[in-house]
Amino acid sequence: MSRPTVSVYNAEDAKAVLKQAPLPGIFLAPIRPDVVNFVHTQMNKNRRQAYAVDAERAGMQTAAASWGTGRAVSRIPRVPGGGTHRAGQGAFGNMCRGGRMFNPTRVWRRWHRKISVGHRRYAVASAVAATAVTPLVMARGHRVSEVPELPLVLGGASLSQIAQTKKAYELLERFGVSEDVDKAKESKVLRRGAGKARNRRYVSRLGPLLVHANSAAPLLKAVRNLPGLDTCYVDDLNLLQLAPGGHMGRLVIWTEDAFAKLDRLFGEAPGAKAELKSNFTLARPLLANADVTRIINSDEIQKVVRAPKGKQATFRKKNPLKNLGVMIKLNPYAPTRIRAELRSQEARKKAKADKKKAKPVEGATTRKQKSEFVAKLLQ
Repeated sequence: MSRPTVSVYNAEDAKAVLKQAPLPGIFLAPIRPDVVNFVHTQMNKNRRQAYAVDAERAGMQTAAASWGTGRAVSRIPRVPGGGTHRAGQGAFGNMCRGGRMFNPTRVWRRWHRKISVGHRRYAVASAVAATAVTPLVMARGHRVSEVPELPLVLGGASLSQIAQTKKAYELLERFGVSEDVDKAKESKVLRRGAGKARNRRYVSRLGPLLVHANSAAPLLKAVRNLPGLDTCYVDDLNLLQLAPGGHMGRLVIWTEDAFAKLDRLFGEAPGAKAELKSNFTLARPLLANADVTRIINSDEIQKVVRAPKGKQATFRKKNPLKNLGVMIKLNPYAPTRIRAELRSQEARKKAKADKKKAKPVEGATTRKQKSEFVAKLLQ
């Protein structure tokens, strides 16, 4: 994002632009998927509910006892009685049907995670910056083909006066966001597994997020019944809503007053201190321009690059195992090693040639001649 301004649209007319608002500095923050994913994982653990088995009774509610040795069966405790399949079955052990589990779960497990404030704020800033990158929003599955601009900022006096869900849906329809709401509505299906019986029978995809700065606006009740649409107060931007599942790029609708407040919350530019957050400085990106090809081919770089000469004009990486010059640069000892190998080869060749020239023992050139020579000596 490098645009200096963003269009603020009139809520009553999608083609009417009220004004051009300066782009908040948070949209220039570095986009860090690794930080967002880590912080989201840690935050998501803080709403887990503790669970455990009844370690004192589960799998231990029987009068089982071992039969001891001498009966050609294992010494595991066995259920007493007769006349039923259960009698004589192994009990208590974690390898037995109906037995206790090994190392029973406890409620005092470390369920929650502490996350530093700076780490959380960094992740939120990165997730907010990703909401203005159209490819990331589309990659997350949002339908934005009819949305006029990202980030989408709505204003006007009529916006806060919308009090009916029907009017709110018409508002979203004017700006091409209703397609994403319809997608969330059509995705509603029965949950798989036992969760159907645990007050979470249905699952559906998430739609857009409405960020506002007026908690008393009637609009918040109007959008409450739209499937997949969430609302968030701008002071309480939450990573779990901005990057559901740890994936950045949620479709966000900003109200004009919420959009204007971002600079006071996070700072006017990367490296600037925030006004409403103590001891917070917006992260500065490592690269002002991530288009490396454009940087290399720019006139400023090309005019100072030394032109290649002769055979060195190719930028192909050379193999030191095949190129002696490159090998000598990497290993100055290479010439000495190569000379030693050549000398040893010459010595081996000379020894082999001298062995061929040596005269064989008289009468012992072949096996037959050897046997005849030995027989002659024995006579």
